[in-house]
Amino acid sequence: MANLTSILINLISANHILHNHAVVDAYGHVSVRSPTDPAQFIMSGNRAPALVASPSDFVTYHVSNASAVNPDAPRGYIERYIHSEMYKRYSNVTCVVHAHAEDVLPYATSGVPLRPVYHLPGFLGGEEGDVPVVWDIETIYNATDPHDMLVRNERDGASLASYFASDPSNATSSVPDRRVVLMRKHGFTTWGDSIERAVFRAVFTAVNARVQTNSVLLRNAFAGQLGQGIPEGSWSGAGNGGDVFNNALEPLTAEQAAATERSNDGTIDRPWGLWTAEVEANPLYQNNGTDGTLPA
Repeated sequence: MANLTSILINLISANHILHNHAVVDAYGHVSVRSPTDPAQFIMSGNRAPALVASPSDFVTYHVSNASAVNPDAPRGYIERYIHSEMYKRYSNVTCVVHAHAEDVLPYATSGVPLRPVYHLPGFLGGEEGDVPVVWDIETIYNATDPHDMLVRNERDGASLASYFASDPSNATSSVPDRRVVLMRKHGFTTWGDSIERAVFRAVFTAVNARVQTNSVLLRNAFAGQLGQGIPEGSWSGAGNGGDVFNNALEPLTAEQAAATERSNDGTIDRPWGLWTAEVEANPLYQNNGTDGTLPA
């Protein structure tokens, strides 16, 4: 893993990029496993991602229980257990993103499956063991829990982390099978073996959700026009009325999803370079990652 200074610079940029792409707003968070101690992780204190500006804005936590390494550290996010339990269960996870992107939320509430509908989100998978599933915190609440949908403790975080495995009862794998898990009535979580890859997955999860929704809307609107008597002969080429009525909206196959993910993994530096340039040019986002300060 890269040195601590470069990691913190990238973690600041990750906060800004996720906000710039409307993956997070005032809420949502991104963390990284410490490059100096894998039993610790680093994330912002309790503040909006767009306003993270310096390593001093970060807090270092123990993976074991999500407690701050420094007992005098600033107040942190309630849901840091999402991050700690991912790092605890999967040793190859380096970065975790949790968000409530509006484009993704319908797939966490409607029962409609989120599937990769074009090549860039191939990481969303193509078969039962790796496609996004919906985790419902209501299934683990007890009588005294506040039913506020938040991941407030190790139990909640561990349950969510287990859904990244194709077999949740198997706790031995160091790498999650799923790249994304939806959280019912809440949002989604994704991860990466680097900050750049986790941010790529978060951004393109939201983009895919938008494209999938628009595809369904367009298909239904077009089919509705044909159903109202507009002649099929008015349209020519692929996607004509016969296709709309007779063929399902098809996501990537398992083979296509795996192949596109492999291809895209070799190009992640391209969007990362663009995205960092975009936030560096926006005065809202300040990155003082080389100011010599360290997380609490």
